[in-house]
Amino acid sequence: MSAEAYLERVREAIEEVASSQAEGVARAADLMAEGIRRGGVIQAFGTGHSQAIAMEIAGRAGGLIPSNRIALRDLVVEDGEPPSVLNDPRLERDPQLAQRLYNATPVDPADVFVIASNSGINGSIVGLAAIAKERGHPLIAITSLQHSQQVESRHPSGGKLSDFADVVLDNGGPFGDAVLPLPGGGAVCAVSTITSALLAQFLTAEVVRRLLDAGEQPPVYLSANVPEGDAHNDALLKRYEGRIRRGS
Repeated sequence: MSAEAYLERVREAIEEVASSQAEGVARAADLMAEGIRRGGVIQAFGTGHSQAIAMEIAGRAGGLIPSNRIALRDLVVEDGEPPSVLNDPRLERDPQLAQRLYNATPVDPADVFVIASNSGINGSIVGLAAIAKERGHPLIAITSLQHSQQVESRHPSGGKLSDFADVVLDNGGPFGDAVLPLPGGGAVCAVSTITSALLAQFLTAEVVRRLLDAGEQPPVYLSANVPEGDAHNDALLKRYEGRIRRGS
């Protein structure tokens, strides 16, 4: 039990994900690049710790400007729920939220959905995945297949995130996510956030590569904390007026 032991497990997980998911990353990047060429944006969604993965995809420095983060907070900001609703730790399990989140999002038919969930079973996650596919959107899932395959869905359909996706990217997380065993049972130190964020950045790099190879200028965020960052971003964001929530 040590930082060094954890680092070794992280290295192993990164190498495994990098080698095993390369083909899936390429297929996902093809879908995303095509969606952007058609005027679409990348709609990213995650709950719990997977919100961090949606934030890796949408609205960050070095990321794609045509990207939007869907979040449970949209129920408050866009759909009129009281802020107290977000205090419910089981909110993400409610399958009824998916349609409300979709309706509250400025979605275009060309949009591509990227949904991150380590377990891939919660109602809002599975529900939004199902709706995205019903509406004809390409769907990319970032999940732990090892964990997801060992637990039951919390969605009435019995489906899981991976069941609806056009491309499934496996973050390599073990069942329960933590990797350092404790002497009395259980484990500590999760890896899925690290490997899922890696996959998210792989997607960004491969989408940008495809746009560059086609002779196109990639619409990429500069950090708002560098000179001219705001001006650069604002000019490009005008292309997607009303489609991207600022501050996502």
